[in-house]
Amino acid sequence: MVNKIFNIREFAAYLNVDKPKNDNLLIVNYENEDNIRLQSNSITIDFYLLAIKPPLEKNFKATQFLEDQAKSFMYVDCPQNTLDWDINAPDAGYNILVSARYVNKLAKDYNFVHYNNHEALFLTKEEEAILWDLYKKAYDEFQKEYYSKDIIVSYIALILSYTQVFYDRQFDSRSSIYNSVIDNFYKNLNQYFDKNEDVPGLPSVAWFAQKANLSPNYFGDLIKHFTGESPIEHIHNFVLKQAKDKLKNTSLSISEISYSLGFDYPNYFAKFFRKKTGMSPKVFRGM
Repeated sequence: MVNKIFNIREFAAYLNVDKPKNDNLLIVNYENEDNIRLQSNSITIDFYLLAIKPPLEKNFKATQFLEDQAKSFMYVDCPQNTLDWDINAPDAGYNILVSARYVNKLAKDYNFVHYNNHEALFLTKEEEAILWDLYKKAYDEFQKEYYSKDIIVSYIALILSYTQVFYDRQFDSRSSIYNSVIDNFYKNLNQYFDKNEDVPGLPSVAWFAQKANLSPNYFGDLIKHFTGESPIEHIHNFVLKQAKDKLKNTSLSISEISYSLGFDYPNYFAKFFRKKTGMSPKVFRGM
């Protein structure tokens, strides 16, 4: 059975909040809502959802806070993301539900809008003050009988811009936590190829992200932030190093090397190797 995809109007009804003024924009202030749905199985949305709120999840642990953190966080969801929740009744927070047609050009520049495991942005007290103020300004504008869509979109642009800066800060402030993610990435990469038999295809970034229990985009941003290279660059560099070693130090045929590294066909391997080195595997082996 195909899951229903909710538009803004349908999601508002499902969430039990006031009906939106139109199909493209809704800003919800939790303080004014007494009957929000507190639990839901997975659903899919067709709009952008920006949210700021204190921890509402029932299984949230206060020990997750670092010393300099404020007690609120933010996240962004994009069209086709799935959501599920089991929360305590909210007494504060904002949701901005906005059509893709309004913000697609803005959102395309930010990887974090595609974080689909709800890797929350945990805010410092200074960051919290900045973002709560922007959400409030957007909400106050939205409450006007004749609000300006352009003004609200400009607030959304500022929220996204600040969010990018704050995610970068989060990577650094939580470096001790994320170092283990990087170490495990390298370990999993080695283990994936540390077999005598052929591997079942080249590993994807999504495969490593799942191992880390992170969304592929968040995982990719984290790895690049700390290492300067994306996960796919690490994977390709590792495969290239393995290929060079096998070409120089084994008697395996080029086809056998190709299959051992996860390529479906030897010509795919040859194309990959030539792109990376400027020469064919055969020429490299003969050097």
